[in-house]
Amino acid sequence: QVQVVESGGGLVQAGGSLRLSCAASGGITSINDMGWYRQAPGKQRELVARITRGGITNYADSVKGRFTISRDNAKKTVFLQMNSLKPEDTAVYYCNVALMTTGWPYYRDYWGQGTQVTVSS
Repeated sequence: QVQVVESGGGLVQAGGSLRLSCAASGGITSINDMGWYRQAPGKQRELVARITRGGITNYADSVKGRFTISRDNAKKTVFLQMNSLKPEDTAVYYCNVALMTTGWPYYRDYWGQGTQVTVSS
């Protein structure tokens, strides 16, 4: 059974940093894109950053230059380094992984349970 588990959220002051991690496990045969999304209260879920298996990245304009996404393919893990945090970065952050499992030859999207990031002013 596939599990996608995030960690690293918390409360930080404006200008501070946090590092989120997300590990996928359970019958995985291949991982394609990995990404981070966020959802603030009363708003739709939005893309923060994504990274391909080959390491190509893309970012939301609002986080460019402040956030860095990376991955460790051997450990099936994706990271989000968040620097110069702002109160508007406050949201629940979700990990998304496109992966293939034993017995199913197609990629499917899996989501983590979310981790809260709160930035105080």
